Amino acid sequence: MTISGIIRALCLCGLAAPAYASHPLITDDTGTQGRNKVQLELVGEYSRAEDAGVLTRTFVWPTMPVVSVGLLDSVDLVSGIAYQRATVSDAEGRVTRAGATDLAVDVKWRLCERDGLALALKPGLTIPTGDETKGLGAGRSTQHLLIIATKEAGPWKFHANAGWTRNANRAGDREGLWHASAAAARSIGKGWTAAVDAGADTDPDPASRRTPVYALAGLIYSVSDRLDLDLGAKRSFNVSGSAHAFLAGMTVRF
Repeated sequence: MTISGIIRALCLCGLAAPAYASHPLITDDTGTQGRNKVQLELVGEYSRAEDAGVLTRTFVWPTMPVVSVGLLDSVDLVSGIAYQRATVSDAEGRVTRAGATDLAVDVKWRLCERDGLALALKPGLTIPTGDETKGLGAGRSTQHLLIIATKEAGPWKFHANAGWTRNANRAGDREGLWHASAAAARSIGKGWTAAVDAGADTDPDPASRRTPVYALAGLIYSVSDRLDLDLGAKRSFNVSGSAHAFLAGMTVRF
């Protein structure tokens, strides 16, 4: 099994820099913490992907929590880094790659809010702390920009994202990647919120003409104003083979 083959197998799982949304959602919302307030997210993910006889099983959990710090009422600084352990198996044997991924840093700026509709911008970058030879990082710094919209209507919240990433890398992947997604969340009882999420991304493989898409469903339980627990399940479509993931997390606010 070649290193390039291992990295391609890891890409089937959709492994990338952390997605800083209200876990387990991938689509972000326009909410910010408020000046001098802090949020910590401890999240984990198990994914399983199979393509042409190659099975990839991946565990991701935080090396440090995803930290959101309110610089202003409408501006957050967000950063995090994850630990990833992936096992790739085929007829030739099994290879395990483990270690810290690239560090991601973002700034979320809520631009405006009126009649239940809010808009935000979220520029950011990754710092190449992960080992690209093991499929744990890009090997170079990447930059990205996300446009976020949130609409509140009674018990419902709707979110939409559109983003672009300059995917500088040493693996020969595409350097211009697009993302589009939408999510809906609804309160279903005291402390409980149900959510669904779907989106599409550019395939980083330059030889692929597919547009990978995903669908996700999850539950969030608010133990208190300061503590949330969540679970989710994700399935990827329009990719070579099959890929699905299970997610769990805890969010603490100070």
